[in-house]
Amino acid sequence: MIVRDEVVAPRAPWSAILEKGQTLTIVDVDGNQAVDFLAYDADDTANAYSAQATLQEQDSVYLVTGSVLRTAESVPLLTIVATDVERHDTLGGACSKESNTLRYGFHTFSQHACADNFLAEFSRYGMGKRDQVSNINWFMNVPVDPDGALGIVDGISAPGLSVSLRAETRVLVVVSNCPQINNPCNGFDPSRARMTIHD
Repeated sequence: MIVRDEVVAPRAPWSAILEKGQTLTIVDVDGNQAVDFLAYDADDTANAYSAQATLQEQDSVYLVTGSVLRTAESVPLLTIVATDVERHDTLGGACSKESNTLRYGFHTFSQHACADNFLAEFSRYGMGKRDQVSNINWFMNVPVDPDGALGIVDGISAPGLSVSLRAETRVLVVVSNCPQINNPCNGFDPSRARMTIHD
């Protein structure tokens, strides 16, 4: 049964609390859109998604079907139960005014960024900047070269492709439908994402 079904506008934030056992499906509606994502234990938001614990447990830098998103104490928050995309990024981070300025020049400082979206949604839950942890970038293509260098290149998604996550406990998820226009993560044209929660 569908509990909630919403299309998130380009550049916009979104959040929800998933009850244990519910599934969130994220759809790349128009294709080549990066969807930045954070997850927290809804009953104790100090227990947040940890990229380090998640990657150490699975021994891979990419998220695929079967990957378990874990807290720093390795407690499972969410499991990827299905994905139409080969892999998802855990290393590229979230864009911010500061990172945009560093990477692309001072003229980008006024551009809206994922960090702004996260802060806007945090305010709904009594959270703030200190609560922002390393994020996941669904559908984003960040290859890792043999020497460890990262690249942000054209996406590997397409219109209508999706990823589905099952809540292993009661989980707060916070999304930034990435507004980045300075690199290819969104094809230089941010587009829509759909969020559907199923019982």
